[in-house]
Amino acid sequence: MEWWTHLWLNEGFASWVSYLAVDAIFPEWKIWTQFLDETSSGMMLDALSESHPIEVEIKHANEVDAIFDSISYEKGASVIRMLHSYLGADCFQKALASYIKKYAYANAETEDLWAVLEEESGEPVEDLMSSWTKQQGYPVIFVKMNSNKLHVCQEQFLSDGSSASGTWIVPLTLCCSSYENSKKLILTSKSDELDIDDLIINKKGKQETFWLKLNTNQTGFYRVKYDDELAAGLKYAIQADKISLMDKIGIIDDASALCVACKVTLSSLLSLLDAYSMESDYTVLSRVVSVSLEIANMVDDATPDLSDKIKLFLIKLLKTPAEKLGWDVKEGESHLDTMLRAELLMALVRLGHINTVKEGIRRFHIFLNDRNSSVLPPDIRKVAYVAVMQKCTLSDKYGYESLLKIYREADQSQEKVRVLGSLASCPDKSIVLDALNFLLTDEVRNQDAFHGLNVTNQGRETAWEWLKENWEYISKTWVSTSLISDFINSIVSLFASYEKIREIEEFFKNRVKPTFERALKQSLETVKTKAHWTEGVRSDESLAEAVSYLAGKA
Repeated sequence: MEWWTHLWLNEGFASWVSYLAVDAIFPEWKIWTQFLDETSSGMMLDALSESHPIEVEIKHANEVDAIFDSISYEKGASVIRMLHSYLGADCFQKALASYIKKYAYANAETEDLWAVLEEESGEPVEDLMSSWTKQQGYPVIFVKMNSNKLHVCQEQFLSDGSSASGTWIVPLTLCCSSYENSKKLILTSKSDELDIDDLIINKKGKQETFWLKLNTNQTGFYRVKYDDELAAGLKYAIQADKISLMDKIGIIDDASALCVACKVTLSSLLSLLDAYSMESDYTVLSRVVSVSLEIANMVDDATPDLSDKIKLFLIKLLKTPAEKLGWDVKEGESHLDTMLRAELLMALVRLGHINTVKEGIRRFHIFLNDRNSSVLPPDIRKVAYVAVMQKCTLSDKYGYESLLKIYREADQSQEKVRVLGSLASCPDKSIVLDALNFLLTDEVRNQDAFHGLNVTNQGRETAWEWLKENWEYISKTWVSTSLISDFINSIVSLFASYEKIREIEEFFKNRVKPTFERALKQSLETVKTKAHWTEGVRSDESLAEAVSYLAGKA
């Protein structure tokens, strides 16, 4: 690369091509479904007004650490995937071969790659990609149908629901009622009307059997908001298992993000989640778990009177696949099932499912007496640790002290990290304080301390007071590294009120350093987004009825 400004292409491309290689060698792994974690991570950060473009002009090399984040890697990889999909694999590969040959012994800029791709494809690649790399953010595409015309409109998506002026050249892909009926289009303006008469094959007869999916297999870096009719069609298609794994992930990911931005109601999101009740795939359920826990954390602030019923629905949603997998590894099971078991059991523990918590504690005691026991393999060990910590109190610290004993006796760093990540997940504020103070002792390596910041909503006020009281030591110890951002983000981002934003801003007013200034702004924007979301949920008039129905389903 010619200079740091263009380093995103090196890193983003490396991230993308690693998935391309794995898919070519092990297609049965369906690795592109896991790539959507990269896309989601990039989209989450890029939906903040405190984000930044992929290409940022860097004047001094010491600015690099503050710039290279999920935008450079995850968004960078995702927009390359979008371009690869738009141009086609053969065209992209030929152009890439020409690019490598041309610049084999020279430095290159981002525009050099676009020029070669444009020459090979005949498409306006530089104009298209500049709107994605030199402009921060991404669009949400609003979609509605009128007869056989598809009306699409774009606007910049921001998590806090505010408006912005960004416009992109958007490669659109869509399919209607079948992946065989697909089409590629390009949106070059704010809005357009697209004729899809050639794709309509099943809109006559029962309306619910027709479905339309924009952003096929989630190759584009944008979100989609469907009108009520199209959303109902997609819910039917999910339940009928007519949707690909990648699109199942994309639909729930978009709906969740739109709900946070108050562009979709929580009652609608919960109804959509219900369509995933028979799902068994790891990558899809992993996203369902993430969305479920995000909702559970929010409702404690927004609607405490409905919190228990909402969590009951979420437990019912996740309990079936969890019971199917069980606690014990089955002979010949895939690595994805092993990963899914841990995620589902942890979610049930965090949601307060009594039987899962009890079983975790039972297995913990067996493991504590016999570290070679097979009842608690490493993959699910943290589940039991968190279950134990949820029942700890100041008058009964046995679980906390037992975990400290495991930490001190562990000779593997992974085991120490597991313990650290569990200690603060306790509802008792005094134990949370003990766990946080432990991070500042000589027993915890500086590079490991951030693992112990896994605080729940119940302990967030304690954690914030702890951060303020120990800020001088924390800033002195970690300010020269990127880990200082983890201290800020892990604690500040837990809150969901405008009052807390003002308090945090006041504390950091004379304490901000360049190494964490962006992280602080992004964390405060996350709090603002959550505050906006809680207000939106409180105004959802249909929520109580929807929750009663969903929680009461057999």
